[in-house]
Formats: sequence, C-alpha cells, structure tokens
Amino acid sequence: MKSKVLAALVATMAVGATCAFAANPFVDVPSDSWAYKSVVELADAGIIQGVDGSYFQGNRNITRYEAAEMVAKAMAHMDKASVEQRALINKLADEYADELNNLGVRVSALENRVGNVKLTGDARIRYRYQDGYKEKDNSWDYRVRVRANAQVNDRTKVTYGISSDNKNFADNAQASDETNDIYTDIAKVDYNFGGHNWNLSVGRTDAYVLGNAYGYNYGDVFDRAELKYQNDKFAATAGYGKFKANSGDTAFNNGTVSTKDFSGKNKYNEDGTLRNDGLDGVKTGYGELEGFFGGGRAAGSAVGVYYNDFTRAGGTNVGDKIAADDLWGAYLKGNLGKWSALANYEHVSLNNGFKNINGDDTADVWIGKLSYGKANFATPKSWDAWLEYINAEDGAFIGANSNSWRFSKDMDNIESWGVGADYTFAKNAMFQVMQSFGTNTKDGNAKDPEEQTRAQFVFVF
Repeated sequence: MKSKVLAALVATMAVGATCAFAANPFVDVPSDSWAYKSVVELADAGIIQGVDGSYFQGNRNITRYEAAEMVAKAMAHMDKASVEQRALINKLADEYADELNNLGVRVSALENRVGNVKLTGDARIRYRYQDGYKEKDNSWDYRVRVRANAQVNDRTKVTYGISSDNKNFADNAQASDETNDIYTDIAKVDYNFGGHNWNLSVGRTDAYVLGNAYGYNYGDVFDRAELKYQNDKFAATAGYGKFKANSGDTAFNNGTVSTKDFSGKNKYNEDGTLRNDGLDGVKTGYGELEGFFGGGRAAGSAVGVYYNDFTRAGGTNVGDKIAADDLWGAYLKGNLGKWSALANYEHVSLNNGFKNINGDDTADVWIGKLSYGKANFATPKSWDAWLEYINAEDGAFIGANSNSWRFSKDMDNIESWGVGADYTFAKNAMFQVMQSFGTNTKDGNAKDPEEQTRAQFVFVF
C-alpha cells in the first residue's frame, strides 16, 4: 500500500488532533498539496513521523509494519473517535493483526475502548455416535451462538449472548415447539477495579464449570455474582449462584432404564413424573485458588484447588435435595515446548441417605490428559493431538452437562481412554475428531458402555 493511500485512510483517524496552528514538519509536502492538511494533522497527532523526521516521501511504498505502527497509534485515540472512525480502525486492526501482535500491541485492546460494541459468535456442526444410543440419521446436530460485547466505560463491560442450543438435523418439530427456542445464555456486567486486577461479574454466564481443569462436571448456564483477583502469578475467585440446567435423569448412572436410583429409592413421584433431583435450581457457593508458574499466567502452567457447597431451596426429604453435598478438586497443568499435560482430581461428598453402588457416601474421579501442539483459530494449518484417561466412581458425576466431549450418561462409574485431534483448515474454521476406547464399567454388573465417536466443524466469527 502506498503511503498516500494509507494517509488518506488514516487521516480520518487523526481524531482529537487540533492542527489549526500546527507547523508542517515535512519539507517535501508543499502547502498546496492535496494531502497537506491530512499529513499535518497526522504528524501533529503523532501518528506519523516521516523519514529522518524531515521527509514524508508520499510516493514511497511502505511496509506492513509501518502501516501497523500507524494503526497502533490511531488505536490510542479510539476514545475520541466517531462510530464510523472506530469501524475503520477495527477493520485496519483486523488486517494488520499479526503485525500489531509482533509489535506488542494487543488488538483485543480495542475492546477496552469506550463506546465500542463488538459482535462475535460461533457455529458448530457435530456428529456423535454410540452403538445402541442414537440412530445413524439422528446423530448430526448443529448449534449457533451470537455474543454482543459492549464497553460502557474504561472499567465496565456488558456482554449479552443467545444460543440455539443443539438442534438435530433429523428433528421435524415445528418452530413453535419449545425445544426449538432460542435462549439467553449470557447476560452479565463486568466491572474492573484496583488497577484492573480485580473483577466483579454479575449475571448469567454460558459455561460455569465446577473447577478450572478438565471440566468433568457441570458446564452450562449459571446465574451468579463472582469476585476475582488475578495477576500474572496468582488468582483467587469467590462466588455464589444458581444452576439453570437439569440433569434430566436423577440416577447417577444417567441413561439407565432402572426406575430406582443407586441408593434404591424411586426415581419417580407418585404421579409418574420424574423426581426433581437435577441441578436446575440448585445453588452453590464456590471458591478457587490458582498459582501460575513457568513464565506466569501466559505460559499456561498452573496449579489450582477449588470447592463447591451445594444447596437446594425448600424440601425436607432426601428426594427433594441434590444428591451431592459438596465437591472439592485440585489440578496441575504444565507446558514443555509443544507438549502439555493435565492432571485433575475431584472428590464428591453425598447428602445423608445417598450412597453409591459400593455403599459409600463419597465418590472420586481421576483424570489425565496429554497434548501435543496447539490448534489456533487465527492460525491456518495449526493442529494438536491429545490422549486422555478417566477413572470415575459411581456418584462422581453430578452435572447436567460437562465440558467433556463424551455423552453425559456415560460419565459415571467408568474407566475409559480417549484420543482426539484438532486442525485449523482455514482462518476461524476448525475440524475436531474424538474417539473413546477401552471403556468399561468400574463397579457392579452393568454392561460396559459402547465406545463413542465424535467429529465436528467449528466456525468462529
């Protein structure tokens, strides 16, 4: 791009520059030049310096790094820009994102500018199969999510998002069917203070996870108030909220056809309806402590511990309460070059009257994952491959959904391996594939679960 073309573009971004009395610093830009006013404004705003401080050299081809430097300086004036100017800055920042990152300028800093509203989202097309669980023509589904991120001021950000949930291609339900509803999965306000190390977040989040590791337990919509302190070496989180998704089946071994739960109590009310032992409406107070090492938080190596205390409002009978009383866990993850490893442990204590298949009132799960490489949506042809291991006692899984790729019904009382790979085949487009193997039931005489296969295309925008 020639400098005079870029100058014409960036001239609209010399916001806040008042040059009525500014002197022309360039000897090769005459006062009768068509670009004279724009060049002087840009120089006065500090967006351009010219060559050797004295020459503009308007006909010289500039490098992408020089263009990126101009865009970076224009970004510094975002708070004074009009809507049209901010749109142009956003467009140029996307174009020169790689150069800006190399220059140490975070393009995401645009989101911290007052008045900026950014729309993002993702779309997923997914195939899941397990013998005997889904018919082959019922294994494909899709989901679309859209998020609006609005920067109210330097400290306050509002996020709103909607999701289509998972829709099956074989589903012929009418649009009026509630299963086809679009729902709000994010509606929150974040407030940064204390040098931006503190963050208070209030409202709904789309994927609260019990623990900041593998994501074995609940990973779905959650209404909460959360306070977090974080720096490059340490993070502390405390919050209180209510789960918004139900497990659908009250037995710990979700998906079984038994009419009794693991403790022998009926899963159904007298009228034949399913007893409400799911997570919908359950409240929890939670906390987490994390430490970052090996280069700090950006390096991705960390150790953490977390705790959740569950309660359900109302009800005095065991059947009116969530089976889990509390949960605590710990994790360790580390990076070594292209390799990364994760170890995660969780312990669940059950309410009085609930016992698992072994007659215990506690349940544990051990999880390990080893990965090589890193697939990145912004980097075409980037990829990774991983191997995981899960060893879960009956009663360890209490969530409606999880961040795991596996079917929720087979997350309890199992020992299983899994492999997978992620490949970015184009910018913002990724293909992912997963496969379980060596899966068996840990305790009892139940048949071993069938192996699971999953493949999906994910697009972000």
